[in-house]
Amino acid sequence: MGRENIRVRAGKRAYELIRAGGFSLDRIATYFGPAGGPRWLVASGFDLTLIREGALGNRQPVWLVGASAGAWRFAAWLQPEAERSYRALMEAYISATYGRKDTPETILQSLTAIIDSYIADDALPFALANKQYRLAILTSRAEHLTASDRPWVQKAGFILGFLANALHPSLIHRFAERVVFYYGVQPPDFCLRKGFRGRFFPLSEVNFKAALIASGAIPIAVAGVRDIFGALDGVYRDGGLIDYHINQDYRTRSGGLTLFFHHQERIIPGWMDKGLKRRRPPEEFLDSVVMVYPSEGFVESLPDGRIPDRGDFETFIDDPATRIANWRRTVALSEPLGEEFLELIAAGRLQDVVERL
Repeated sequence: MGRENIRVRAGKRAYELIRAGGFSLDRIATYFGPAGGPRWLVASGFDLTLIREGALGNRQPVWLVGASAGAWRFAAWLQPEAERSYRALMEAYISATYGRKDTPETILQSLTAIIDSYIADDALPFALANKQYRLAILTSRAEHLTASDRPWVQKAGFILGFLANALHPSLIHRFAERVVFYYGVQPPDFCLRKGFRGRFFPLSEVNFKAALIASGAIPIAVAGVRDIFGALDGVYRDGGLIDYHINQDYRTRSGGLTLFFHHQERIIPGWMDKGLKRRRPPEEFLDSVVMVYPSEGFVESLPDGRIPDRGDFETFIDDPATRIANWRRTVALSEPLGEEFLELIAAGRLQDVVERL
């Protein structure tokens, strides 16, 4: 098969199930998409393979849960022509350019244009009636100083939030409130579980795009989305602030597993935990997780030997053509990752390569 481009790790329960040969894609009840800016491009081949093969949601509807880029990816899955929609998102996202004169307001306008490029208003009834997938969009409702439009006030709020979060992760909830927008007969199980901190509101044709844009509205850099219909009034910002990677227990009451394509080995709970090396999700949050991520050898094969990130916008601000070429090359190289995962399952090799989280 040649060089392995992916690695697979699993939480305790998921690991034991895979090692016993009891894993199948029908056991996946949740597919989680992390925040992380342009890093999502390395997940594109994995996503597109699962979409084309119709690999998920055949026995029961699968929850697609995502913050920021994760939510943007999954919104495409619900569209009438999912693969075409996903590719339209990639093209609009990759080709968008930003200059030194851009403001949080103009960047918000650009993000709105990206959403409009791959989600048609008249397709929303279809998306919200999808029988195979259910969408849950993670956002953050800003509190106190972090809700301000004034950059220096907002920065002061987030500095205080960073210091509080460093003391204890629960203190972040004094600066931002987790808000989940969902579509389904009832909210996803994680919203109903004891210990859940936040609120949840139904998705509709009216608030679908607003929730999606808000989920990717990076603090300071992007203006927040105000007063989303059907939810509490306020300023909504990037869902990755609280739910950067896995920061909830996404298993379902049916005992379903959580599939997680990640861009790296380390799982960081909240955005403000990035610099806190010892901060990781509680063990029970990972118990049912099956995490797939690119191998070191694969990452070394990418342009500049790394996965794209948001810093590329600044690095190549005067040379967007190079950034765009690098990102397109990353997408092209990432195409086989989903097929490699499905081949491991089909060949009965998943239990041989899986490692413990």
